[in-house]
Amino acid sequence: MIIRDHDMMMKSLRYHTERLSLAKGFAFGRKLVGFALPLISCLLGSANALAGEIAILKSSDLQAYTQAIEGFKVTAPASMTYAEYDLRGDSELGKKLARKIRASDASLVLAVGLKAALAAQVEIVDIPIVYMMILDPTKHHLTTPNITGTLLDIPVERQFKILRSFLPSLRRLGVLFNPAKTGFQSTGTARSAAASGFELEEFPVASEKEVPLQLRALLTAADGLWLVPDSTVLTAESVGFILESAMARHVPVIGFSPEMTRLGALLSISVSYSDVGRETGLLARRLLDGDRKLPMKPIPIERLNITVNQKTANFLGISFPNDIERLIDEKY
Repeated sequence: MIIRDHDMMMKSLRYHTERLSLAKGFAFGRKLVGFALPLISCLLGSANALAGEIAILKSSDLQAYTQAIEGFKVTAPASMTYAEYDLRGDSELGKKLARKIRASDASLVLAVGLKAALAAQVEIVDIPIVYMMILDPTKHHLTTPNITGTLLDIPVERQFKILRSFLPSLRRLGVLFNPAKTGFQSTGTARSAAASGFELEEFPVASEKEVPLQLRALLTAADGLWLVPDSTVLTAESVGFILESAMARHVPVIGFSPEMTRLGALLSISVSYSDVGRETGLLARRLLDGDRKLPMKPIPIERLNITVNQKTANFLGISFPNDIERLIDEKY
């Protein structure tokens, strides 16, 4: 599933957020988790400042892309100039723009979104390409020697370890998904869940019509509901229904965005688009500095964002010890 599907789901969630009135809490200190020290050292830079041009090729003019690009410019070499190109969702235009970039003096190409990355990979072979804001890039074969990037997906093993810290008594974790759309590998995900003490109960759906029936089965069988970005499961009509049904059965919901937490999910584990940009900027800096060499595998985002709905926690009778409270970035 590409980032546009993700953006459409976020719009649906914001629509429901406006309709539901949930108490907003207060913000806690943010975790740095291995991000601050690399950021500081890279911003200080070396004695020899980098110079040149970075070509930014973006798939469309989404706000999420804008936030990521702004974050990228914070940590990318300050001496670089930028030339920005917008595909406006047109893959053929993307190829033309990529050929234009290939003929330019760009030192590096930043591809923002799937269409931009695919166009850049096809047309550009002799300039380093760094991508960001792409779900499951390996599924789309972004593997040529001159391309790498950051992973928008949070590794499932890392998610399950965090969930175990927050919900030590939870055992059976249910997930709704369309196998044709959701990219996680079922066997590997179940194995990662088991490593953190969870029994993963999978409830596949082939269409939106199957969601209510499978949701009822899940809420009977599982102790918690783990939501994944799946546009069959999560629609404007289904989001509220899923959250309300889970609440009625006293089943905690684990989401993947702050919007879900505001709507009533107990907690969500996510990355902010600005942080995606910042960490991608650090990667670009290291490539341009020569600290990292291509080819290289894409890297996960280190800085995670954990949000909790305190009203939901109170309703479910769930409390967190102080050491876990310190991991929370924001409460609602």
